[in-house]
Amino acid sequence: MFRRTVRILAALTMAAAATLVTTVTTAAPAQADGCYTWGRTLSEGMSGEDVRQLQIRVAGYPGYNSVLALDGVFGPATRAAVVRFQQAYGLGADGIAGQQTFSRIYALQDNDCTPVNFTYAELNNCNSDWSGGAVPAATARFNALVNMWKLQAMRHALGDQRIRVTSAFRSHACNNAVGGSPSSRHLYGDAVDLGVSPHSLCRLAQQARNHGWREILGPGYPGHSDHTHVAHDPIRTWSASSCGVS
Repeated sequence: MFRRTVRILAALTMAAAATLVTTVTTAAPAQADGCYTWGRTLSEGMSGEDVRQLQIRVAGYPGYNSVLALDGVFGPATRAAVVRFQQAYGLGADGIAGQQTFSRIYALQDNDCTPVNFTYAELNNCNSDWSGGAVPAATARFNALVNMWKLQAMRHALGDQRIRVTSAFRSHACNNAVGGSPSSRHLYGDAVDLGVSPHSLCRLAQQARNHGWREILGPGYPGHSDHTHVAHDPIRTWSASSCGVS
């Protein structure tokens, strides 16, 4: 907690200092942590790995019933996601990712690129090396990272209150042990089950529609009376009839 507080204060100080600069420079922003540092302002029409890194962190702001592509191309959908991110944090909402936007992201992430309120360990209580699923370990781990940034966006939209993860990545062995479907998205690392916390399961299912998941299953769907499930299934499936989600 102390480390995160120091980093947040440092990021805010950096943003405040930027407003006092009257000359244009090409220097990269100071690195806020050990994860990733952006070296240029990003706007529509640009492309590259830095754009893809930005897309990962704003993946939870695609808009209702939308999913943001993580393709490294700064198109209209990425601009709209950046605008929503900026609005969510009270920044100038111009859709251009510059120093203020990056400073906010730095304040939201840890050294391993996870958002401050979620961890890899939280999304993997099965195989710590992410092996044994339906995809290579590196892919499962990356899918979990994207899910964490979407959860971070949803957490902020819900008043920055805790979201409780009850299950996420599973190897085939772990999935079989809990009676999971042979085609479960948990095997891909891109599914998360959420339990009641400050929020009801229905509130979670309803809010999830705004944060980039194609699969949302909750109360009213068979076997989901005790959790809300969000995932990246290629086919859109929203079913939580007790919550008015379909």
